[in-house]
Amino acid sequence: MTTYVLAGGCFWCLDAIYRQLQGVTEVVSGYSGGYTDEPTYQQVTSGDTRHAEAVQVTFDEAVIPKEVVLNLFFLIHNPTTLNQQGADEGTQYRSVMLHADKTQEADFEAARQRAKSRWGNNIVTELTPLDAFYPAEDEHQDYFTKHPGNGYCSIVITPKIIKARAKYAQWFKEV
Repeated sequence: MTTYVLAGGCFWCLDAIYRQLQGVTEVVSGYSGGYTDEPTYQQVTSGDTRHAEAVQVTFDEAVIPKEVVLNLFFLIHNPTTLNQQGADEGTQYRSVMLHADKTQEADFEAARQRAKSRWGNNIVTELTPLDAFYPAEDEHQDYFTKHPGNGYCSIVITPKIIKARAKYAQWFKEV
């Protein structure tokens, strides 16, 4: 099993898409890349902790290639906007890939290079060593499934799922 920690805006979006992939065994929404131990959602959304809203994605490379997992990351968020995804602004919404070792760092850099074919040279996605990952509160886990009628889910997340399914349909679980 392989585990990546990725941040690309609101963690609800990444969580919703990665949960639908074949070979993904666990997705945990949380916080990483900051200075406070055990941060809360309130602390992170204030922007004072420097944590990013992130997901910890665990998957089986025998079922889904790491390149697909990483290419999806660059498809479902805009890696050219510094500290912003759509209307969400602040360092907690920055694009960052947090690597656990040199192999992940190289894999992340290769993915960032591949993404340039779509986004050009304006990619601001950080590659940062993973220090700690703190799971978010229960209400943020699998948010999309729990709140399908929420406006954010229908306006922001659903179009991202449609886009991801259109490009990577063979990797999604049957609906």
